[in-house]
Amino acid sequence: MTGTAGPVGSAPVVVVGGGVIGLCTAYYLAAAGVPTEVVERRGLGSGVSRGNAGWVCLSHSTPVPAPGVLRYALRSLGRPDSPLYLRPLPDPAFLRWLWRFWRSSTPAAFRRGYTAIAELNRDTFDLFDALDDAGVATTLTRPGMVHAFLSPAEARHHLAIQREMADGRYSLPADVTTGTEARLLDSALSDRVRAAYLVKGEGVVDPEAFARGLGEALAAAGVKVHENAEVTGFRSGSGHVGALRTDQGEIPCSAVVVAAGMRTPQLLRALGHRLPLQAGKGYSFSVDLDPAPRHTLYFGERRAVASPIGGTTRIGGTMELSGNNNRLDWRRIVAVALASRHYLGRWFDDPDDLVSRIRDPWVGGRPFLPDGLPVIDRLPGHDNVFAATGHGMLGVTLGPATGHRLAEYLLTGRRPEVLAPFRFDRPGR
Repeated sequence: MTGTAGPVGSAPVVVVGGGVIGLCTAYYLAAAGVPTEVVERRGLGSGVSRGNAGWVCLSHSTPVPAPGVLRYALRSLGRPDSPLYLRPLPDPAFLRWLWRFWRSSTPAAFRRGYTAIAELNRDTFDLFDALDDAGVATTLTRPGMVHAFLSPAEARHHLAIQREMADGRYSLPADVTTGTEARLLDSALSDRVRAAYLVKGEGVVDPEAFARGLGEALAAAGVKVHENAEVTGFRSGSGHVGALRTDQGEIPCSAVVVAAGMRTPQLLRALGHRLPLQAGKGYSFSVDLDPAPRHTLYFGERRAVASPIGGTTRIGGTMELSGNNNRLDWRRIVAVALASRHYLGRWFDDPDDLVSRIRDPWVGGRPFLPDGLPVIDRLPGHDNVFAATGHGMLGVTLGPATGHRLAEYLLTGRRPEVLAPFRFDRPGR
């Protein structure tokens, strides 16, 4: 990326948010020679980036709104053990969001969203390779992903849908493996798994270590990082922001990238814009298993996952729509653990055992827009403010692609065509 036809001046570009999206954006700006600073209200990688499953994948990069998903969510009412748990709030904004979510769950909208994400995702592994070559400790390995099912019919149904949606973008097996041979795909699978298939080449990172690696690369490039700094507002006029106000003082800027996850709407409101984000809460924990999974695992019927990360196994799952909060509901941790037992065997006997058996129980509010697509765009009416948020469960997968393309947009002043579906003012947002 070369050229400075965009809003870049002598003052730094300031990236608000120290998660994977913000750090990747800062990395590509700094790599292009742009003075860059990062502001994070806690520590780098301490938010949603910290406890997720670490997947870097093509085969699961789909929007959450899909045909039938809201009907499935409505069946979860009163069932906190459901993989998709909906707890309606007496909040008009939440109800409007659900209405828009339902409107985005048509087959046509799902296909448009899937195509948009797949195109943005097309160069993901090349970008990770380039980061590795540049000395960034991404921790990426590519063991492949095993999709495990309790029913051969369900496995074949899922594979058929994936093959239709993949449209040749990644390779899939010709058929599922059934019976006792299914468990040979990964030795951690239990004898209850009756069908499975392997998608080769899918990857996994340690998300905390990846964030640290990006932070170290930024420090080596001379990027100033303000940790434990809260952005409180902006000094702006005539559609241009000249500085950020923080609890540690003002930071002059030539441009701003707001990549602050669930805090993004609050920051954008100060500039006169509304962004209807809701937190899709996910849960995870770590546990030592014997045998431990060699691949990333997707547990089909229960929509839970397992990843080999940092010498242990991280198990995660659930989508909880219960408002914008980070309250950990222990029942959801138990639900994920019980779901995993169908596929990994009886690795614990009683839910009471979990308190001593697992480590790092985590909940994170993954930011979702009603149509399930992120916003990666310049803020309408502002010449030097950009937003990158709403990536949901795909922040790690799409981090380098988002950062690379957004840096290109900022440097050239021209929106890359691949970002057109992620406009701030797109129809139906």
